[in-house]
Amino acid sequence: MTEVFPPSGRPKPFRTKADLAADHIKQMIMSGRAQPGTKIITRVVAEAVGVSDTPVREAIKQLVSEEWLVERPHIGAVVAEFTVDNVRELYGIRAALTSLALQLHPAPLSGARLLEVDTVLEASVVAIDSGDVAAFAGLNRRFHSLICDTEKSRLVHRMLVGLWSKTETAQRGFRLVPWRLPKSHAEHVAIRDALVEGDIGRASELQYAHEMAALAALIEVMEEER
Repeated sequence: MTEVFPPSGRPKPFRTKADLAADHIKQMIMSGRAQPGTKIITRVVAEAVGVSDTPVREAIKQLVSEEWLVERPHIGAVVAEFTVDNVRELYGIRAALTSLALQLHPAPLSGARLLEVDTVLEASVVAIDSGDVAAFAGLNRRFHSLICDTEKSRLVHRMLVGLWSKTETAQRGFRLVPWRLPKSHAEHVAIRDALVEGDIGRASELQYAHEMAALAALIEVMEEER
C-alpha cells in the first residue's frame, strides 16, 4: 500500500535567545531543580544561558502564557503547581485528541513513518534500561507526534502541539511514577501493532486507554503525597 503518512523530516526552526531561555527554564522544572512555587530569577537564568535579561523576561512571559509559570504579586514568576485538577483536565483533553487523530486517518501505519516509529520504540527500550526518565519523556512525545501528525489530522495535531507545550510536565510525571515507563512502552507497542494491522478502531481505543492509565497513575501518587 502507498505510504500515506507525510514525511516527518522538517528543517529545525530558528531558535531565538528567548527560546533558549525558555528551554532552560523548562529543563529546570522538568528535572526537578525548580520545584512548584520556586521563584525564577531573571539574572540567574540569563547567566546560565549566556544572554541578557531581556530575552529571559520574554521567555518568562511566554511560559506564564503556557502555564509553566504563574505570576505572584510582590514575588514575580514562580513555577506553577502540578495539581490533580490540572492533570485530570489536561490528560482528558489529550486522550480525546490523540484518539481522534488516529480515527481521522484510517490507513495502516507503513513505510518511512513506521520505520521512524520503530526507531523511537527501540530507543525507548534503551532509555528504560538505563532509567533515563528525561530521554523517555522526549521519546514519548515523539511517538505520539509521529502517529498523530497525518495529512487528515493536521488541525488536531496543531492543537496537540499547543497542549503538549503545557503538559511537558509529563517528565515530572514520569519521575513520580517511574514504574510506568515499561508499561507505557508496552502500550506504545500495542498501539503501533494495531496501526500496522490497519485496526484503527482498536488503536484509537488503546491510545485513549493509554492516556487514562497515565492519568490514573499520576493522580494516585499525587494524592498520596498530598
